[in-house]
Amino acid sequence: MSSDEPVNFQFLAENSADIICRVDPNTHKLTYVSPSSLRILGWAPEEMVGTGPEALVLAEDLPVLFKSIARADSSDVETNSVTVRVRKKDGSEVWMEMNARLVRDSVGAITEIVSVMRDVSERVLLEEKLAAMAMTDGLTGIANRRAFDEALDREWKRTLREGSQISLLLLDLDHFKEFNDLYGHQFGDDCLRAVATAVAGAVRATDLTARYGGEEIAVILPSTGSAGALETAEKVRAAIEALQLTHEGNPDGGGLVTASIGVATALARDGGTMRMPESLLLSVDHALYKAKHEGRNRLATTLLMAPKD
Repeated sequence: MSSDEPVNFQFLAENSADIICRVDPNTHKLTYVSPSSLRILGWAPEEMVGTGPEALVLAEDLPVLFKSIARADSSDVETNSVTVRVRKKDGSEVWMEMNARLVRDSVGAITEIVSVMRDVSERVLLEEKLAAMAMTDGLTGIANRRAFDEALDREWKRTLREGSQISLLLLDLDHFKEFNDLYGHQFGDDCLRAVATAVAGAVRATDLTARYGGEEIAVILPSTGSAGALETAEKVRAAIEALQLTHEGNPDGGGLVTASIGVATALARDGGTMRMPESLLLSVDHALYKAKHEGRNRLATTLLMAPKD
């Protein structure tokens, strides 16, 4: 190391927009913090020196950070990066990307870690927004088919793991083709938006309401048996009817927009035969067909047995 390198490091650190830290590789405590910490986190450098990760990083994110540290300590990788939430002095939180570089002596032993901390809160918020958009139906504002498929797979596995039950609603607006023919697709879109809002408002916050396709809307009801699912389905049916949207092409519904709803419930039990969530989807689709065949603006249900893990 030449004589001017310490001076150069100090110059760069003190003029960097990011927080530059030196870390003891044995204790993982900070031995140096650049002045930018005061502007970014509200902590003066001297307040941070001597502290470890537990003092700044949120407890929920510590396992991610420690895993990253362990990976760096046990590999030949010279740099490592992780994004975690850090507490500011005022109590608020900020997303920080931490890039760490190992410094070794002439025989390869790690002498210290140089870490650069950068505020990436705006980037994380944008990523979260884009991720939410990817899971949201652009017309109705409820979850889309991709979000539905992922949620159903997740809840199905949890149902089998816990030996509980799951229910699914699938509704179809009665004579919706005639609605579009009579009033136009713009009014059809307005109708779908209104119905989607009504359905989401009639179910629990823990239930997932999604646009399944066309005018079909599905609702996943975790930990819900047949009786609870039928009660929820009736609330949904009544909420749609209560919109009082005129539909002269729906005589079965008294000239209003109505929906037929299929209800399927799977119970995780020993000896059950249903093994795939596709069976639940097939069952709820059959129930929906039954509701339509029996006169529309009504419910129909099926009950299945799923094998426990």
